[in-house]
Amino acid sequence: MNPKFPLDIYKKALESLTTAVLLLDEGLRIQYLNPAAEQFFATSSSHLITAPITQLLHEEDEAYAELENALRNQHGFTKREVQLHFPNSSQAATVDYTVTPLVENQSRSLLVEIRPLDRLLRISREDGLLSAHQATRALVRGVAHEVKNPLGGIRGAAQLLSRELESDELKDYTNVIIAEADRLRNLVDRMLGPRVIPQLNDMNIHQVLERIKSIIEVESKGSVSVKRDYDPSLPELHADSDQLIQATLNIARNALQALQENPDQKNPSIVLRTRPLRQFTIGSTRHKLILLVEIEDNGPGISKELMETIFFPMVSGRAAGTGLGLSISQSIINQHHGLIECESEPGKTVFRLLLPYEVDEPQAGDNHAQSR
Repeated sequence: MNPKFPLDIYKKALESLTTAVLLLDEGLRIQYLNPAAEQFFATSSSHLITAPITQLLHEEDEAYAELENALRNQHGFTKREVQLHFPNSSQAATVDYTVTPLVENQSRSLLVEIRPLDRLLRISREDGLLSAHQATRALVRGVAHEVKNPLGGIRGAAQLLSRELESDELKDYTNVIIAEADRLRNLVDRMLGPRVIPQLNDMNIHQVLERIKSIIEVESKGSVSVKRDYDPSLPELHADSDQLIQATLNIARNALQALQENPDQKNPSIVLRTRPLRQFTIGSTRHKLILLVEIEDNGPGISKELMETIFFPMVSGRAAGTGLGLSISQSIINQHHGLIECESEPGKTVFRLLLPYEVDEPQAGDNHAQSR
């Protein structure tokens, strides 16, 4: 250790890493974990300090013996593509991890570096999702331009024709033309999504979610349980609260409709959850702090075929659906430099809204997340 650098510099360097780092003592108890490790294991350091490594993760039996051997013989090792299973949870993660022995004043310890491979897969998936969404938006804008111009001409011609007609019965036909032209124009505008710059102010995300909770409870007439799972320590978010209400309400309403339309549904419920994520990457942009909002339901789930296109406009799994709600929600979150992800299986569908703190305010025409 270089004596010219104070200890807090080394600690700050560890805390800035995106790699999860653990320090184990001679009893293989956790003595330190950095914020990336807290995020990976979804728990705080106060709950893990002095806990045995077996409490945090369990692998095959020989893995613990390998740690003991590394400590005893001072031989490090690396394991590739290991499935780590978290205790008291069905979750698992595919990781590479490296174990490095350390000796300080006759005291032995192990430094464990964990590199989640799932994260690389997630980043690749996010890049694909954003690219596809941006390409779709560009296509919709082009189609909208080609559709709205002739619609304006049709509507204007119908109005002129209506003035020349003396028969009210014939005017009914021109009124139908005008009404349908207006309907198509409004549909195109909805496909384009919000075109106004977000009005950013400091806001409490839980006030937004409480609004959503109240609306869903009223619309479900008490038939669906709406549960809270909030983190009260979250700081305020600089965002447009009205737009976030629209984005989250679109998703929550989809969850409600999926629950209500499932004839085999038992104990229908929606969970509204918030968490902070530290040193989190959206695409290639790493953020010090991310707000995670989850909307989870226990409905029938989304088919794998539909999952690939659910954020595209005019794509819906419901016969009566317009397929615009999720596309609009994604556009709104993109305007806030964030992203919406979805995971679904029968009995559990989770939409995750990722909203970074401390980003540059979006400019006019910026309807997508920053290039990552």
